[in-house]
Amino acid sequence: MDPVRWPLPLRITLVAGLMLLLGGAGILGYRWYVRPTTLTVAAGSLDGEVTKLVSAIAGRLSESGAPVRLKVVQTAGPRESADLFASGKVDLAVVRGDVGDLSEARAVAVLAHAVALLVAPPGTAASDVTELKRSAIGVIGGDANRKLIKVLTDEYDLTRAGVTFKALAPADARRALDAKDVRAVLLVSPLTEKYLSLLRDLFPHNARTGPVLIAVESAGAIAEKERAYESFDVPKGALRGSPAIPAEDLTTLRTSFYLVAQTKLGADLIGDLTQSVMNARRDLLTELPMLAQIAAPDTAADAFVPAHPGAAAFYDGTRESFLDKWGNVIFLAPMIAGGLASVLAAAFKFIRPVKPRTREEALDALYALGPRIRESRHASDLDEIEREIDRLLRNQRSRAIAGNRDEHDVTAVNVAAHRLENLIHDRRILLATQRARTFGS
Repeated sequence: MDPVRWPLPLRITLVAGLMLLLGGAGILGYRWYVRPTTLTVAAGSLDGEVTKLVSAIAGRLSESGAPVRLKVVQTAGPRESADLFASGKVDLAVVRGDVGDLSEARAVAVLAHAVALLVAPPGTAASDVTELKRSAIGVIGGDANRKLIKVLTDEYDLTRAGVTFKALAPADARRALDAKDVRAVLLVSPLTEKYLSLLRDLFPHNARTGPVLIAVESAGAIAEKERAYESFDVPKGALRGSPAIPAEDLTTLRTSFYLVAQTKLGADLIGDLTQSVMNARRDLLTELPMLAQIAAPDTAADAFVPAHPGAAAFYDGTRESFLDKWGNVIFLAPMIAGGLASVLAAAFKFIRPVKPRTREEALDALYALGPRIRESRHASDLDEIEREIDRLLRNQRSRAIAGNRDEHDVTAVNVAAHRLENLIHDRRILLATQRARTFGS
């Protein structure tokens, strides 16, 4: 059945349904493309500060409509976060450079630097790790500091020196010092006022005395062997201003807290995440001063924790521009629009009512078939001509039913069609005779 002969309401319904289908598919495709991507991030620390910081960033990303959102998975500390990350159970994690397996980690940002502080009560005579022979050292966050303990033990041969390490909870450190269960306390923390204030409260002090910071003089040698660490000088008076503690710049070790991403995550995705995190840092800085420590990671190829390509492109200013990313789409859009215009034009033509030919048009079409009949060489040509005659007669019949034609129209068309049928009949006989002669000879 010829589609153009379908009832007009049916044709309109089909075209409208097709347009709705295409429009719905386009809307769904757009919503799918612009939908935000949610990444899971493992974060935790003994005091909960890391979780608070990452949660604040996650909240800001949601409020600002960022293309990347964060779902925070709270952990007990950097070791658990690193383990979840290494097992592939989370997309991102806040990790410490010297904790866990970071072979698949790619840095997005440095969240903070953490300094190893070995602190003893007032009056302690030791000024370097080598002077802590036959002593017990309390370690706050012992699980996260296992590598640091091993590094110090190996560098200073503390096992032979009779030095032992004892894990302490932050709340138990003051009691252990007072009871002389430990001679000093080892902890790793950022040099911010909050943490320095907590450290001062661990030790009794007065106007003339205060805690003693013990140096790690071999920090440079350790850093050359263990890339997770770097040598760092604690500034004079960092712990206390009068009297200054330490009295001079004090050498120790420093490591970093990183926001890391899985290697498999796309560069565009992590580029968007990096930009969003840096925007959130700017917006939240007055509320959370600790965010001031967020910085770009080392983007060199041989960095200890290599930067993710998406993050590196953001920091280096080499992210693709709008034209770089969408140039092909912009180029193809006119061709796609042209194709859609053609489809719409065809649809309009499809649903437009078909006007039957007038008597003059029908007669002209019938008269034009005469020469074709006389010149035809095959019976199939005649069959096609007969089908055309049938279509013309149907059109004229439609006009007659609609009341758009009188008896003269019907008579004229029928006479012309009858004459053509006679011509077709005669031509068929002639073609059959010619064929018989051909095969007979």
